[in-house]
Amino acid sequence: MSFVLDAFRQCFFIPAPTFTEKNLPDQSGRVFIVTGGYAGVGKELCKMLYQKNGTVYVAGRSPEKADAAIDEIKKAYPSSDGKLEFLKLDLADLPTIKASAEDFQKREQRLDVLTNNAGVMTPPVGSKTAQSYELQMGTNCLGPYLFTQYLTPLLQKTAASSPPGSVRVTWAASLATLGSPKGGVAWDEKTGGAKVHNSRGTDYAQSKACNVLLAKEYQRHYGADGIVSNAWNPGNLTSELQRHQTWIESVMTKGLVFPTVYGGYTELFAGWSEEAGREENRGKYVGPWGRFVVLRKDIEGNVEGAKKFWEWCGKETGQYAA
Repeated sequence: MSFVLDAFRQCFFIPAPTFTEKNLPDQSGRVFIVTGGYAGVGKELCKMLYQKNGTVYVAGRSPEKADAAIDEIKKAYPSSDGKLEFLKLDLADLPTIKASAEDFQKREQRLDVLTNNAGVMTPPVGSKTAQSYELQMGTNCLGPYLFTQYLTPLLQKTAASSPPGSVRVTWAASLATLGSPKGGVAWDEKTGGAKVHNSRGTDYAQSKACNVLLAKEYQRHYGADGIVSNAWNPGNLTSELQRHQTWIESVMTKGLVFPTVYGGYTELFAGWSEEAGREENRGKYVGPWGRFVVLRKDIEGNVEGAKKFWEWCGKETGQYAA
């Protein structure tokens, strides 16, 4: 019941954001990656970080979209001493991810915050990645898992010489976790892998719950190295993610969504607020527009499921990790 009530509060009567670009400290000398940073919520976050003089890598598949977004942001904040760079990254094609991580590491000597923002939502049933994984599981979970693993040594190095709680990895979840299977993920008895439900909504919800499991397991593995890992529900927002919705879904969504910038505040809180970096709050689930919210108890308490999903991600991406 507490989750249902809190889920309602993540849609309606949401408190105003308390941590925004107005009270974000200067980010000079710090380096960030925002996947999917040239559109929607990711773009709003990039704006906030760049105007505070941060070095921001806008990661994604489309150089054209990235160039347009970078040009727009630079024109909006001409006095910034920050840096905006495009980083080619295709999360739906696992063998290419190593080159993306290596490209970044050739260009930078540190990484302060990795925001795993990019994702797909409810594409047509049967949509697959280049390696034939269900598109949402592949793009939202397997790709970010592998990309984050490649960058973990640099995150560890950065954390070793940075203020406690300031180096972070954050993961995009969603209120859609409400519709995920028990524990957040169902398993296919035949393959031993995460089950494909052949339902746009259920497969999306499962991928978002699995992002929560990845965040928790990453915190368990690397929290001792000084890295904070959390997942967040950005809120119900106007976004390119809705491009695959049916007409009826689109009409229903319109009455529930908020301006995209508010999702940027959710991500900003997760990755940059002092509150989210405190030891007692590390790994807590973040909701709109920057506060700690309640997860379904079966997902929150699914320690074994998180471990199993982490191991499955490692197994599926292992041949590309060398």
